[in-house]
This record gives sequence, structure tokens and C-alpha cells, in this order.
Amino acid sequence: MIEHQRAVDSPGFRGGDMTLIRNILFPVDFSASCLGMAPYVKRVAALFDAKVSLVHVVDLASHNGFELYMRPAFEISEDHLRIGRDRLDSFLGAEFPIAQSPRILVSGDAATQIAQAAKNGGFDLIAMPTHASFFRRMLLGSTTAKVLNDADCPVVTSRHTETIAPRPLEHRAWLCAIDLSPDSERVLRFAKDMAMAAHGKLTLLHVVQAGDPDLPIHLELEEHAHSSETQRASRRIAELQRIVGSDFPVRIAVGSVKAALLEAASQSEADALIIGRSPNAGADGRMRDLTYSVVRDSPFPVVSV
Repeated sequence: MIEHQRAVDSPGFRGGDMTLIRNILFPVDFSASCLGMAPYVKRVAALFDAKVSLVHVVDLASHNGFELYMRPAFEISEDHLRIGRDRLDSFLGAEFPIAQSPRILVSGDAATQIAQAAKNGGFDLIAMPTHASFFRRMLLGSTTAKVLNDADCPVVTSRHTETIAPRPLEHRAWLCAIDLSPDSERVLRFAKDMAMAAHGKLTLLHVVQAGDPDLPIHLELEEHAHSSETQRASRRIAELQRIVGSDFPVRIAVGSVKAALLEAASQSEADALIIGRSPNAGADGRMRDLTYSVVRDSPFPVVSV
């Protein structure tokens, strides 16, 4: 069951601080997934008038036995760095001219270096594909998963960059999933500021858990079922909106959280889904199992805040 709740006033916002995306870090490994991600990165950059920097991480430990037999390790490393620099400087040159889009070459563990480059460079957003493959439904690409867990800034990911194109620039609509945890205010503020900065349309989405969380969404539930839970959720969301100074339309779904969230997303014409992840890495990491599942299976790009 999915309810549509409209605020009394027209959807929008009532002021507040604005979080701008000015610098985007685009990690590339020269794969088809990165080629497919480029139009999405260009679209985000155009929406926020942001600068894009490309980063490539060279794995200096990826020597084969023959190389080590023929030459010293430091010479091999120098060659790998030179080759990486040449490829990086020429990669996506038409889409991101090197004069406007700086190139960053680093070495080491890919995820660690990407997160560190974003922190050191003061980047506002990391944009990268999830490298969908035969095993996509079981695992995200390990590098993407680590970046999502380690990065301090928001990360936008997409699993289908090789098969579909981003929506036209004029189409500016997003969904923001709100779980009513103590972190919801931070996520809502980011989503509001993002919508304000891009002059976009934002819809809030909340799921009331019903039944076994592993079961699919129960679309056949009666309207009155779980009405008390939906009413409490509506009141809490209204309170959050008053706190952050927003007045966005709200959708409330009932069912398995993941299934209901993805079902609502699939019915939407949004460009992206905004979800929260822990603001602190901590012992358990920023990402939860549900967050991984949503990032992996979302029908369109996910902005993990």
C-alpha cells in the first residue's frame, strides 16, 4: 500500500542554509562502466555548476612474475605510473577537457585512495558506477562498497550506466527516503538544500515495516491496516519538515522496507534516490545491509548521504 500525502501549501521550501555541490570527484578505471557513468557526472555538474576532477588509482602491487623476473620492482612501478598518467590524461577528454577537469593520479588501495583524495581535495561529492556483473545481486563491486563505507562526503552511484541514459537536464526530480531515525534531520536538510540549489522537485518517502522483512511488499493490504503507524509517521515527518523549513510532498509505503522502497522508486519518475548512511564510520561502518541492498538494486542512481 502506498499513500500519497500532500502538504496544505504547495510543495517546496521556506529558506534555510544551502549545501552546494561545487567539486565532484569522478574515480575512473577506464572501464565501460566509467564511460557509461560520464553522462551522469556531466548532468550533476551542470545542475550545480560544479567542477569535475577525475582520479585514477594505480595498483603498484599488480606485478606479474615475468615482470619481476626481467626488471627491478621500482622500474615496473614507474612504468605503471607513466601508463596510468597517459591513459588518465586522455580518458574522456571530449567530455571533460583536461583544462577544465583536473586529473589526479594516486597509487595504492583503490577505495582508500579515492576516499582520501576526496577528503584532501575538499570534494563535495564522489560519483562512481557500481560495476554491475553476473554477481551483482550478491555483491557490490568491492571498491564501490569500500568507498561508500569510508568516504566522508556524499557518494552517487549507479548500476545501469551501460544500458540507459540520464534524464534530460530539465527533468529535476528526486526521492528522499526518510527512516525517522535520529539521523533523518541531517538527511532531510541535505536533500532540501540539494533541491534548492538545483531548483528541483523533491518527494519524501517513508516505509512502515509490516510483516516479515524478507517477504515482498504487501500491495494488497487494506487502507486501514497500519493506519496508526502511518499516522505517527506522518506526524513525525511533518515535525521534521517544520524543523528544517521544508514543505515537500510525502509518500508513505507499507510492507517490507527494502521491497516497498524499491517498489515506490520503480513507480517514480525521479532522477535519483537520496538515502542516509551513518555520518560516522565507527566500528560497524557507515553502511547497513539495507543500504547496500538499495544501492545495488535501485532502478536509478542513488545519492548516499
